[in-house]
Amino acid sequence: MSRPLLLVDTASLYFRAYFGIPESAVTAPDGTPVNAVRGFLDMLATLVRTRQPGRVVCALDTDWRPAWRVALLASYKAHRLAADGGEQTPDGLSAQVPIILDVLDALGVPAVGLAGYEADDVIGTLATREPGPIEVASGDRDLFQLVDDDRAVSVLYCGRGVSKLEVYDDAVVRGKYGVPAAAYADFAAMRGDPSDGLPGVAGVGEKTAARLIERYGSLDGVLAALDDPASGFAPGLRTKLIAARDYLAVAPEVVGVAREAAVPPVDGRLPVAAEGERLLALAEKWNIAGALRRAVDALTAQPPADR
Repeated sequence: MSRPLLLVDTASLYFRAYFGIPESAVTAPDGTPVNAVRGFLDMLATLVRTRQPGRVVCALDTDWRPAWRVALLASYKAHRLAADGGEQTPDGLSAQVPIILDVLDALGVPAVGLAGYEADDVIGTLATREPGPIEVASGDRDLFQLVDDDRAVSVLYCGRGVSKLEVYDDAVVRGKYGVPAAAYADFAAMRGDPSDGLPGVAGVGEKTAARLIERYGSLDGVLAALDDPASGFAPGLRTKLIAARDYLAVAPEVVGVAREAAVPPVDGRLPVAAEGERLLALAEKWNIAGALRRAVDALTAQPPADR
């Protein structure tokens, strides 16, 4: 089997890097914090070194709260809105995102976003469109819906950092949540997710949501069964689901990642050599020589991709 395409949820990793390393621990000569830059580069280097991908693409949140999702569910990420309408992000991190993108460009690693879509949607489209094997590196559990054993699509869950990756295939998703990966979005819609402003169904937790998916096959099956007196719902549960019917009608589309977004063609083959002079200048300007060296070593050490 050829080496995998590694799809990186860029924001997921640099947020973890920022909060995992104090700002004061790594600064540029001008005092700018570069903790997220260094941490992200080290995460990327570790992923490439340990997973040995043939291609790497970093997905971007060009639109972190797409209007089409908000139109379906007004509460979607509403609690994370800043006064200016953007996402609440620490000032120290916001200043580092352009640096990370500049460094990725100099390394020859494509960073891909799409207007009106989140990084999840870029990842979902590439994971659907590109041949496997594919590994998705993220701390976002919603991406478990992309796991597909038949196409060799797995998720490298980075919830505890890339040094403690958890590799999710369908069996792991089933073992953890009691549903197949293909039903994860329906399961998540019922369970809810406060971090994304998804209320879920009041009184329905993970176990009940998994039991409903197991019995009725999907959220559509659950909703259809609500109108069948012989479907076997406990009266209290039926009442809760009926009360949430309007939410459940739209939540799966909000939770579900796009699979056919107009993401442009992207190569992603690992660079044979990086832009030496440009990287040296970036290393000196931002005090990230060690992290850049580790990233370059990891990227250029891999053999040519199997094509």
